[in-house]
Amino acid sequence: MPSQKLIMPVVKWVGGKRQLINTFKPLLPKKISFYCEPFLGGGAMLFYLHPKKAVVNDINQDLIQMYEVIRDDVEALIQELESHPNESSHYYEVRDWDRSPEEYAERSLVQKAGRLIYLNKTCYNGLFRVNNAGEFNTPFGNYKRPNIVNAPTLRAVSKYFRSSKITFCSGDYSEVLKQLPHGAFVYLDPPYDPVSDTANFTGYSKGGFGKEDQIRLRECCDNLDRRGIRFMLSNSSTEFIRKQYEKYQNITVVKAKRAINSNAERRGQIDEVVIRNYE
Repeated sequence: MPSQKLIMPVVKWVGGKRQLINTFKPLLPKKISFYCEPFLGGGAMLFYLHPKKAVVNDINQDLIQMYEVIRDDVEALIQELESHPNESSHYYEVRDWDRSPEEYAERSLVQKAGRLIYLNKTCYNGLFRVNNAGEFNTPFGNYKRPNIVNAPTLRAVSKYFRSSKITFCSGDYSEVLKQLPHGAFVYLDPPYDPVSDTANFTGYSKGGFGKEDQIRLRECCDNLDRRGIRFMLSNSSTEFIRKQYEKYQNITVVKAKRAINSNAERRGQIDEVVIRNYE
């Protein structure tokens, strides 16, 4: 097994939990035999726990394919990343690959994975965002020395994936939850309920994630609870979310940094809730 210090997120993701891992430690189960993360994103919790058996899912198919390329063809991915310079003109050329769906479909999995990592490392604020057509639309970040090719981490993550039984899925999270074995532990980190009308961010996928989606997710959690499957869920500490999960006794309020706001002065600590159905 590679050094645990090198097993870490390879992309920055909106709502990533890396900053909260130490806060979450005492809230996690003592023993996890099978792990599930239906909203994987950057995977901070997965890489912290590095379970031997897991199923992980994300609605973003390119993201899941990126993880599979890291597992299956990491040296080709590193070589691909080395071909991408930190230049504005090149950035917009690569960003526009998905403007032609037919041409994008012909790109190799390694090219698509390299594109996602390259754009993530060089775009403004590391913000993965798509428009209503599902096209990546974040502008160039103008960073002096972005770490486009983090080869040690990519190799460590690849080795971890290959030494573990991890199933990667890209689809509706509820389908993944239906098939979990008894004794599984689920960590749910969905797109958050917005704390205000101007704070909404649902640009992970073109479909968004609204109030009805939050209700359906709570119903899935209730189903997990009836089946005796432990879950831990993170979300905004809004009245709507607290009302949805009011029957659960173990609700912890934590402070998290808000990294996304057009006004830098409004980026700061906000309350989040962590909801568990176990002690």
